[in-house]
Amino acid sequence: MSHQTIDYANLMRERGFRVTPQRQMILDAICEGGGHLTPDAIYERVHVKAPAVNRATVYRTVTFLNDLRLITEMHVGGKTYYEIAGHDPHHHLICRTCGMVEQIGHDTVDSLFKKIEREQGFQVETDHLALKGLCKHCRVEG
Repeated sequence: MSHQTIDYANLMRERGFRVTPQRQMILDAICEGGGHLTPDAIYERVHVKAPAVNRATVYRTVTFLNDLRLITEMHVGGKTYYEIAGHDPHHHLICRTCGMVEQIGHDTVDSLFKKIEREQGFQVETDHLALKGLCKHCRVEG
């Protein structure tokens, strides 16, 4: 997902926040890294371009950008990964054996979210879901 297709700077300004060089560099690092980057990997990418940016700034900024839903986070194997949020929510299937990550569209889980709302009266606001299990290949070998 490229952040060049969505004007994230304008979205930040519309919500009353400044677009700082650090925020822009971190968005760029996530985008250029193809997403699914840990905060440490984001820091390494940013640090190459701007050595004065420290880890604390990266951690605070990814939390800020995630809270604004400009990036999404995924927890796998005790680590947190970030990627640029797109126009449409999407989700991931993660194989616990081989580590394969497959992206699935929101339409695949949307009916489940609607069912939860109907039956429990609970409105799901998750726009990024990670489901762990076994891929086709590992199921056959297991």
